[in-house]
This record gives sequence, structure tokens and C-alpha cells, in this order.
Amino acid sequence: MIGSLRGRLLSKQAPRIVIECNGVGYEVETPMSTFLDLPAAGTELFLHTHLVVREDAQILYGFASDDERLLFRTLLKVNRVGAKMALGVLSAMTASDFRRCVEYEDTTTLSKIPGVGKKTAERLIVEMRDRIDKVAPLAAGAAPPVGEASARSEAFDALVSLGYKPNEVTKLIAKLDTDKASAEDIIRQALKQAAH
Repeated sequence: MIGSLRGRLLSKQAPRIVIECNGVGYEVETPMSTFLDLPAAGTELFLHTHLVVREDAQILYGFASDDERLLFRTLLKVNRVGAKMALGVLSAMTASDFRRCVEYEDTTTLSKIPGVGKKTAERLIVEMRDRIDKVAPLAAGAAPPVGEASARSEAFDALVSLGYKPNEVTKLIAKLDTDKASAEDIIRQALKQAAH
């Protein structure tokens, strides 16, 4: 197993790059989160890697951080999630954003990732729920997502702190029209809904 590579970045053409290590050029596929932070060609580079061996190919995947690689490896263990979909998840969001989607059962955001439909989003949430603490620790002082997702997250946290169970809050918020609503509006609507 090739666990990491340190060498000179020869070329980059999303999502594939070539790293030269001691005269050997390794083709590596990267998520966009890693690709967008790559230095200029000719610069030395270090990547954490994961090798996937299939009948028809051996593909090396590279990640800027060990946390990204750990999330990638854990996603591969989810039923019917392959390397392409796992890369898609890492390209679309950070590990902490993914954690938030799992915790808040946010199938809507996950469904926006190419190749992830509603059923796959639901499966990701169910199968990752017990593993998420190990692969995406909650970042201290992590900034909440912007816009509607931020208001929903804030309302979710407030309702949970009021004593509602997370799955009850998810159902309450799912029934509401939260487009352009503030956290206060969402809380007010959810409490009104819960009272009926």
C-alpha cells in the first residue's frame, strides 16, 4: 500500500495530477478540496494517499490532509458508495460540513452532490451516523454554513437545546418553508407546528 507521496508536482489537470518521486511519475486523482490548494507545477508536494486496486485498474488517490483520507476511506465502506462518489463528496464539502449534514439529516444538501440521489443521501446519513465522530471531529469554533443552511442549523440547535429530540426537530423543520427565513422565524414556526 502506498501511504503517502513526496515529490515534485509535474502537472495538474483536474482532478488528476502527476507527482515525480525519484524519477517515477505517479498519476494521482484528488478531490477538488485538495486540487484547488495545490502549488504551482514544479513545486515540491506532500500528499496522503490511498490505493484502490480493481480488476481493470490500480488508482492512486491523494489528499492534502489525513482527515480527508480518513473520511474517503470510511465513505468507501458505505453500501454502494465507490471511489468516484466519495471523491464527489469531498469535492463538494469539507469534512465538518459533511458531519453537519449527517447530524442534521440534511438529505437536501447531500442530494446536490453529483451522483448522489435522495436514497443515497439517506443511506449515507444512516451508515455514517455512528462513524462520523471518528472521521470528522467537530472543529472548535467552526464557522456555521452561510445563508439558509446557517439559519436552519441555528434553529435546529436551539430546538434541541429546548429538549426536542434531533429526529423530531428534523421532521418539524422539513415541513416548514425555510427559504430566506431567519433562525427566529424557523424556531417560531417549528414551535407552532409542534403545538398542533
